[in-house]
Parts: sequence; C-alpha cells; structure tokens
Amino acid sequence: MEPLEHRIAQFIEDHRLFAGARRLLLAVSGGVDSMALLHAMQRLVSRRILRADLLCAHVNHQLRGAASDADEAFVGREAAKLGMPVITTLVDVVAYSRSHRLSIETAGRQVRLTTLDEIARKHKCAWIATGHHMNDNAETLLQRLSRGTGFRGLAGIRPSRLLEPGITLGRPLLGCPRSEIVAYLTNRKLAWREDTTNADCVHTRNHVRHHLLPTLQSNSASSLVETLAALAASTTKLMERVEQRAALAGSQHVRAIDGGVTISVEAIAAMPEIVAVELIRRQLAALGCGEKNLTRRHYRTILDLARRQTTITLPAGFLASRESDEVCLRHGRSEIQAPPPGAAAELDLPGVTEYGGYQIDAQILDRTALDADSIKTNGDPFTAYLDIDRLTLPLVARPRLPGDRFHPLGMADEKKVGKFLTAGRVPERLRRRLLILEDAERIVWVCPVRISERVKITDHTRRVLVLRVADTAT
Repeated sequence: MEPLEHRIAQFIEDHRLFAGARRLLLAVSGGVDSMALLHAMQRLVSRRILRADLLCAHVNHQLRGAASDADEAFVGREAAKLGMPVITTLVDVVAYSRSHRLSIETAGRQVRLTTLDEIARKHKCAWIATGHHMNDNAETLLQRLSRGTGFRGLAGIRPSRLLEPGITLGRPLLGCPRSEIVAYLTNRKLAWREDTTNADCVHTRNHVRHHLLPTLQSNSASSLVETLAALAASTTKLMERVEQRAALAGSQHVRAIDGGVTISVEAIAAMPEIVAVELIRRQLAALGCGEKNLTRRHYRTILDLARRQTTITLPAGFLASRESDEVCLRHGRSEIQAPPPGAAAELDLPGVTEYGGYQIDAQILDRTALDADSIKTNGDPFTAYLDIDRLTLPLVARPRLPGDRFHPLGMADEKKVGKFLTAGRVPERLRRRLLILEDAERIVWVCPVRISERVKITDHTRRVLVLRVADTAT
C-alpha cells in the first residue's frame, strides 16, 4: 500500500469516517486533491480496507467555458478507467450568485454542496467524501485568524459534518499535506486538471495560499501546515465537549415562544462562557439568524443581559432582550403571516391583490425601463423579477402543498420544494410562512426563498413582471 493510502486509511479509522456506509459518493472536480481522493479510495475498496460501493460525482460550475466542460469530460474518462459510475451535473453559479448577492466563490460552494446532497440522497449514499487536505485546513485557519475568530473558528475544517439527517460529509484526506498528494499522483503517473483561477490572488484564499502561508513558513523551523493542523485537531476536541454541554443545556434551559426562544438567566450565569456562547449560537442559528455577521461583541452583549435589562439589535432583524428572569431571542419585526390553508387567489396583472395577510403588488415593465444591476443584485427576498412572456397565465397565489415541485433558479433540474428547503437549511419559522406563486403549468416563485429557473430574466426578455409581497399586518 502506498504511504498516502495508509495515511488515509488510518485517518478514516481514527475519525470513524464512513461507518456503516454501503455506498459512498466521491466529489471529484478533476483537480489534484480530488483525483487523489478518487484513486486512493478506489484502491482502499479494492483491498477491502473500505467496504463500500463508490459513486463519482462531478459538478460543472460553467465558470470557465470550454475548460469547465473539459474538466467534466476528464473526470468521466478517469472514473470509467476505474470502472466507477459517474454522475455529472450542470449548475448556474453566476445566476445563483446574482440572485443571492453572493461572491462567485461562496455561491459555488453553496450550489455544489446542495447538488452533491441531492445526488447522494437520490442514489442512497449516506456519506459524501471530498478532497479537503491539510493545507486547506491551514489556509482556513489563517483566513479566520486574520479577520478574528474564537475557539469554534480555530477548530478549522472538521473531519466530518452532518449536512442533513442521513447525509454526512467526510474529508478523508484532511490528514495529508498537499505535497504528499502531488507526489502520490506523480509517482503513479496519474493525471489531474489545473484550474487557472486558483492562481488569481485577488481571491483571499489564493493570496493566503501563494503569499501569506509561504512567507510564514519561511520563518518557521517546522512545518507550519502540520502545526496548524495540530492546533485545529486539539481545538476540535475542545469544541466537541463544549457542543455536548451546550446541547444538554439547550434541552434543559431553552423554552420555545412565538417567533423565538428564551433561555434561563440563571442557567447562563452558571455556565462557562464558552458553553453559553455556543448555546446562544445554536439557538440563533436554528431561528434563522445567519452566523456570518455575528461577532464577539454580539455574544458579549447578549451575555451581559443576564445582569441588566435592555434590548440588543442583532443582524438579520433579530433582537435579544431581558424579560424577567429569561433572555429572549426573537425576530424584531412582524413577519409575513402564513397563507390561509386551502385558499388561493388569482393575481391582478398589473394591480394589487389582497390575499390573507398578504398584499401582492404586480407591475409589468418594459425591460429597458429597469436597471440591469438592480435585478441582478436584488436584495429583497419579497421582491421578484420574472419574464412575463415565459408565464402561462393566470398567475395564482396559494399556500405550499405536499408534493410541490419546482425548478430552482441556478439549478439544473426540478426539485421537490420540501427537499430544496431542507438542503438550503431554510428555518422552520420561514417554511411555515411560505407563499407559492404559480402559473397554469408550474410554480414560478417560492416566496421569499427562490424563483424558478424557467421564468428568470435573460438577454431575450422584453417585458418584466415585478412582484412585491408585503404583510398587511405590519
């Protein structure tokens, strides 16, 4: 067995990766790390060290034109040489990044994970394996340290992560430095594809990879990549214990209320600060308050509520307040109400339609009357821009129904609404308030989450239907 294969096998055993997996999905882009994953995992299976059927998956982001298509063809050929079945999927990362106001890198990561999750579920794979390695972990830690982080951030990339119930992401190469991965493929005369965008240091990670990490390594007597990996491993062990304590505290001291939760002030005061912060983080994440903009200052001020009576504004419209002997976390504004069950309303186009607790304002505008950037960077989830000439009227508003399906913007295929919401981690409080807009043939907008790919604005659009949904109770 090759040294790299032995290291991977040991890492899988140490971290109990792929336990009980009968079928394993390999995420293969064609780059050096994913090709090492493909070949090493196949060898472990052939030696019966790993007992699972392997399925290769390639997600074509369509970001580099012919080069992206060449990557897809390359992965297909290499998987075929190994006798491994391969699934390829096209995704529109650019459209997704515009509709969600995300960078191309973030949009690509989100779409890729969602797509892999869907493939895994369809083909009954309980685990997805990716090619993240030790250098990726070091780069992640340096990025987090440069912008400020806590213990959770210092845990780096973990060996495994639950994507959703029944689907777990595993990273068997995380204990391998990139130099050994390159040597493994080179020595075995195995090919891989180079992504030229990885050399563009405009992106923060590429700057860390090509400049910051080498500079720091030149002033270090030992391997900085391995030192940072050891830091991440020890911090992961700490955070696992903290998470266990926080989960237990949540079951004992958190009470659900309308639109939020309360936590006992006495319980918060009695906890170690690191446990209390993790408990609060978990509750805010479950409520739908994104973690990206939550800072140490936010957590500190929430902890201070245990000693004083005040209200704190949090990101995404959430509030934290002291109410009697409890800290209350909830959304700070009236939310759009759930549509009336079993009822539907045909929309006036153009015009304003009252429906349950909704007011739906519809305008029809010439494409030239709208600023292209305002459509691409639409940041209001309760506003949608649709190509009206791609609709089959009438347009109807109704509540979500079991079995609903639609074709989400930026994705290759039609999805069940329920599975799409689960994969996108849409919080339960928002799911209960979804509004479905459909024409005579299909769902065109799952408001306020995503419009349909089939009615998006394109270069050929002549007339735009602008829909704005408001809660008449506010």
